[in-house]
Amino acid sequence: MKAWHGLVPVFDEENLVSHAGLVPVLALGEAAGFSELVAQRVTVPSANPVAKVRTVVAGMLAGADSIDDLDVLRSGGTSDLLAGVRAPSTIGTFLRTFTHGHVLQLHAVNRDLLRGLGARVPGLVGAGDLAFVDLDDTIREVHGYAKQGAGFGYSGVRGLNALIATISTPTSAPVIAECSLRRGATRSGKGAHWHLNRALSTCKGLHARQVWVRGDSAFATWKNVAAATKAGAWFSFTVPMWKTVTAAISKIPEQDWTAITYPRAIRDEDTGELISDAQVAEVEFVAFTSRRKDEQVRCRLVVRRVKRLGAAPAAVAGQGELFTTWRHHAFLTNTGVDAVQADAYHRGHAIIEQVIAELKDGPLAHLPSGTFTANGAWLACTVLAFNLARAAAHAAAMPRARAATIRSAIVAVPARLAHTGRRLVLHLPARWPWSAAWSNLWDTATRPPAPTTT
Repeated sequence: MKAWHGLVPVFDEENLVSHAGLVPVLALGEAAGFSELVAQRVTVPSANPVAKVRTVVAGMLAGADSIDDLDVLRSGGTSDLLAGVRAPSTIGTFLRTFTHGHVLQLHAVNRDLLRGLGARVPGLVGAGDLAFVDLDDTIREVHGYAKQGAGFGYSGVRGLNALIATISTPTSAPVIAECSLRRGATRSGKGAHWHLNRALSTCKGLHARQVWVRGDSAFATWKNVAAATKAGAWFSFTVPMWKTVTAAISKIPEQDWTAITYPRAIRDEDTGELISDAQVAEVEFVAFTSRRKDEQVRCRLVVRRVKRLGAAPAAVAGQGELFTTWRHHAFLTNTGVDAVQADAYHRGHAIIEQVIAELKDGPLAHLPSGTFTANGAWLACTVLAFNLARAAAHAAAMPRARAATIRSAIVAVPARLAHTGRRLVLHLPARWPWSAAWSNLWDTATRPPAPTTT
């Protein structure tokens, strides 16, 4: 390398593009109907909402986690490549015009876009006999007193609550079917059945076979169970140690426990310790006994127990040695698989934690506005960007790649624009390690749509 004093940095090249991978990713979105859906659905009182929503989503795909970061799209030749890019100040004003109803319109765009992406990229929601709909929420910490709706939630930090519903299969990475920004002090399960109904409808449009709804104890409510059963879906919800649950566990005969060994150690929910073996059993159970007889749910209670390490805590009155020797983790389910398989699939619910981590590592690192509905629109655009990136990963033959990998390998590829006659030529780096994946994505985004069969 030459000595540093021999280099002279000058920011004067008008034809360089820092994120050339935005072209095929956005082209894939256009092929799935992105702009048409925004134009049809979003009625926000602002000029040209299509260009503004596209600017936000493109900036997020490029790594923007604040409104000011969107300015990266106006550098060099990027604005020539992506027509209609708007300034950050314009985007800030645009987001503040959203009402709750307009945010719901963006959610509708996401549902329709997922169907379009599923048709364009058949592997987006993998084939097979089973699909999972997972529910979870997270607290996005905020600072200052100007954030509307901020409050102290279950995590003990001041923030806003984001509810997420994902769709995945054993062979495909998750996409986000539904989202909702809620006040920070909102209970996790509040109103979740409303979003679950829409997620199940979306999932049926993408995967017509058996659907399995999973959630932790915050979502173990009668309304969520009713939503799942009404849609013909299986469910498994972790349950707290209600009195009825502890009574049911205490009646399980010792010979009914089946020993299981995990091929890879898993983390215990209570202690954080890594465990490699456990025991599983099941018992018939009636849930929600405080409700009317016709609303009580007859199902299975599947229980996993793990031996306590170290000294056992003092016995709890009425529980004897049963609960001092073992830690128990129970969930309600109506699935048609045996207890060991049900336990394995239910633990797969943790996949949604990775989705939330990817969102927080990207556009959801901040909620950029003081206006609650503007932050709701920001979350909705975050989901649109996530699903576009996930579809792009499948189209690039990188189906398991995470959002950060898609940004670095596909989106953040530099290029030089050359104007030749009526064409723009995009000169990409020679020997780019992911050139084959980039070309796969380009071919998928630009090829004619597959003929419809009748």
